[in-house]
Amino acid sequence: MKMTGNTILITGGTSGIGLGLALRLHEAGNKVIVAGRRKELLDEITAGHPGIDALVLDVADPDSIARAAETVATSHPELNVLVNNAGIMLRENLLDQADLPVAEDHVTVNLLGTIRMTYAFLPLLVGRADAAVLNVTSTLAWVPLPITPTYNATKAALHSFSESLRVQLARADAGVQVIEVAPPAVRTTLLGQQDSETAMPLDDFLSETLTLLRDQPDARENIVAQARFVRDAEANGSYDDVLTRLSNVG
Repeated sequence: MKMTGNTILITGGTSGIGLGLALRLHEAGNKVIVAGRRKELLDEITAGHPGIDALVLDVADPDSIARAAETVATSHPELNVLVNNAGIMLRENLLDQADLPVAEDHVTVNLLGTIRMTYAFLPLLVGRADAAVLNVTSTLAWVPLPITPTYNATKAALHSFSESLRVQLARADAGVQVIEVAPPAVRTTLLGQQDSETAMPLDDFLSETLTLLRDQPDARENIVAQARFVRDAEANGSYDDVLTRLSNVG
């Protein structure tokens, strides 16, 4: 991925990793469009960071995605990078019927949201110079955190989706790179980890992630060092040990 001179749309861009990436990429000389559901937060971001644009978007709503694609096609026809970052992460008790809506929300937001965004925005990216889709998944796609079963499942599905997307785009010679960014636990409000000593500080994660994007521009996966023990668990034979470790969380 080229690190400057892009026009980048970031979903889930009003907080956490999404906002952090937006600010860093803006500072690096990219045009950044931050997308999110809450207009008041978007207004605060654009007021505090001149040059960043905002887009009201709910990835759980297909009509909102369609409207957003139409808006961006007109307002930013030079768009060449889509960052699918929007997502939720909530605990679930699979023995409690009341948690079924929680599971369904994860599928709607994390999985269908990314798939619908990809279908809606790919036509705007194909043929653009240095075009890329970045799907933010999780190392929990490889070893699950048992207290968040459907979250893990959606991220595993997005890993598989990203692999297939990459192959199809390459076969079509579409000129769109696909990069999977798979964070470890990061100190954000996602799952209330903002004060967790075991989670990676957000600034450290952002710095290492952007360094990897710069130094390994053709890499299919972007995995920070702190996340490798989960990503590589099955390959190096430590899967059961890592699963046991994650089973003791929460």
